[in-house]
Amino acid sequence: MSVKKKPLVVVTRKLPDSIETRMRELFDARINLDDTPMSADQIAEAARTADVLVPTVTDHITADIVNQPDCKLRLIANFGNGVDNIDVEAAHARGITVTNTPKVLTEDTADMTMALILAVPRRMIEGASILTEGKPWPGWSPTWMLGHRIGGKRLGIIGMGRIGQAVARRARAFGLQIHYHNRRPVAPKIAEELGATYWESLDQMLARMDILSVNCPHTPATYHLLSARRLKLIRKDAYIVNTARGEVTDEDTLIKLIEGGEIGGAGLDVYEHEPAVNPKLVRLAKAGKVTLLPHMGSATIEGRVEMGEKVIINIRTFLDAHKPPDRVLPSML
Repeated sequence: MSVKKKPLVVVTRKLPDSIETRMRELFDARINLDDTPMSADQIAEAARTADVLVPTVTDHITADIVNQPDCKLRLIANFGNGVDNIDVEAAHARGITVTNTPKVLTEDTADMTMALILAVPRRMIEGASILTEGKPWPGWSPTWMLGHRIGGKRLGIIGMGRIGQAVARRARAFGLQIHYHNRRPVAPKIAEELGATYWESLDQMLARMDILSVNCPHTPATYHLLSARRLKLIRKDAYIVNTARGEVTDEDTLIKLIEGGEIGGAGLDVYEHEPAVNPKLVRLAKAGKVTLLPHMGSATIEGRVEMGEKVIINIRTFLDAHKPPDRVLPSML
């Protein structure tokens, strides 16, 4: 009796142990044990040998890769919510299915967004460094390390999807007034629950907010959505928080405006040229003007395991000749 050959699944980065173990049980899984990022040539080679590729948001699956004459891929099961790292249109044209892992990281990312909304105006990282970096601390003083309260301030959310709404719920509990810009208004019931004010014009909202939170995906339409022109509309005492994608903001202009005192500060978890971080941002962080995190918004054990479980479900469903629950089509982007 012949044993059915398991499909070859190539995983580009190290995943939680429980997920890798399950993948080995179900598939002929090629695991990246040392977590070294794969080069473009290695990913191209994987596409020529594997039935399924499991990339992450840092792996670029280009049209050149999927259009190789000997590309064997049938499924690209992305370990991540966004798919801006994959040329979905090229994959679709080649007959390759693409999936992602939505609805898993909403709460984790919203938690981190709220943490930055608190950290920036209250100078939390700057204050912590006084104790951890051996700087002199004279003790409590009525006028030392003063920040700004957030209760009563206006929060402008750019992108009112699942994460944006989760941020709004948290922010409302802290007494912030909720405003948002989106491609279209949210359902009236949600707007009423959040006490949210819709702005059709992003320009008008930017000019009136105390804190801005970027929560939209990176797509061709949102690249530099916060352009140089728009960034100059922001108030001098306002703050920007970005836990979405660095490409949404014109980072060079943001830096210049913060350096010149034209924007109050920023809390950033993502960067335009990751993993490179502009040295000017680092200098601003040391000066207490910005708070920087290394793309930690979704970094929880629970979230990563749930992402892996979604990847496995998508693969198994596809291999069983059914439509994967998290299939991504070009028309959805």
